[in-house]
Amino acid sequence: MRERINNQIRANELRVINLDGENLGVLSFKDALAKAMEQGMDLIEISPQAVPPIAKIMDFGKYQYEQNKKQKKAKSGAHKTETKSVQIKIGTGDNDLSLKARKASEWLKEGHRIKVELFLSGRSKYMADNFLRERLDRVLHLITTEYKIAEDYKKGPKGPTITIERDTKK
Repeated sequence: MRERINNQIRANELRVINLDGENLGVLSFKDALAKAMEQGMDLIEISPQAVPPIAKIMDFGKYQYEQNKKQKKAKSGAHKTETKSVQIKIGTGDNDLSLKARKASEWLKEGHRIKVELFLSGRSKYMADNFLRERLDRVLHLITTEYKIAEDYKKGPKGPTITIERDTKK
């Protein structure tokens, strides 16, 4: 949504705010535009849904600059989460499992989701589900950060997977 300025404003009456943030009250469009021109500023409609619409007297370039600054600050504050992946095999040793679990714990602390995949090849694809689930649980027991299961145990083309994320309630 683009802001309307000066002659683009369609409302007959506007609640006008001056450059200092002081409320000038409800004015007709012509009076508000005259006040803005008198000060060498623009009349910017900042809240068209309000009754009557709210307009501000200020320089449009400065207004756009402030809006862009607000958007950048909001964008930088937002944390992007990724789904990180930890792949293990049936014969992965205990030391390797603890290393992968430590890395997974770090990622959980950063707020990322983690997909733990048990990679199966050849005959191991046809092993019993209980055995495969137990192999996945070996890694989950080593993770030190509190987590919750986002997507439960499911079979994929490469093998079973489970997705976990940080538990914010604890």
